[in-house]
Amino acid sequence: MKVTHNLKNIHEKIIEACQKSGRNPEEVKLVAVTKYVSSERALEALDAGVVHLGENRDEGLLAKWEVLKNRPTWHFIGSLQTRKVKAIIDIVEYIHSLDRMTLADEIQKRASNPIKCFIQVNVSGEESKHGITPSEALDFVRALSGHDKIIVDGLMTMAPLTEDEERIRHCFKELKSLREEIQQLHIENSPCKELSMGMSNDFHIAIEEGATFVRIGTALVG
Repeated sequence: MKVTHNLKNIHEKIIEACQKSGRNPEEVKLVAVTKYVSSERALEALDAGVVHLGENRDEGLLAKWEVLKNRPTWHFIGSLQTRKVKAIIDIVEYIHSLDRMTLADEIQKRASNPIKCFIQVNVSGEESKHGITPSEALDFVRALSGHDKIIVDGLMTMAPLTEDEERIRHCFKELKSLREEIQQLHIENSPCKELSMGMSNDFHIAIEEGATFVRIGTALVG
């Protein structure tokens, strides 16, 4: 199925979710997750009108960078090893997986310009997921206040893979509530305006609960 067709369907669902929750669809940015597809498929997404591309491994990002260069806005969405920061830091505009101080220190050391980062929060508490706990978030943000190469642009989470919509919704609600707590700190490098949450199977719920970035792979590019 063509990416253009998929993109039209996704945009319709974004609009529907925004209407349901009284939001403006322009508040929601779509990140096409291209980690499982070729550079050609990623290019097809760009030609269809996608602006943001997300990769979860440095090898995949660098391979697509060689082909696509600066045409998309690049997002690193996977768990980032400290030793891999150097390779990707001058390519990406957003990192969705800041979850420890050693990583923050390495970003601070390597970045030429301030990088927009999402703190990854493990709201569901599942052992299989990365991220700090919600109770650690405020102290983590305070500790980042001296890192002038890091802008805490928002928070990111992954909901549990379940049919239980209320459990998914609770996860997204909790992240939004945590964002509001962080905004109340009024820390200069932590405006924390964004919420990166929602994937192919649950992005409509995420939007209803306030997502500003949704990360969609399978439903868009296969």
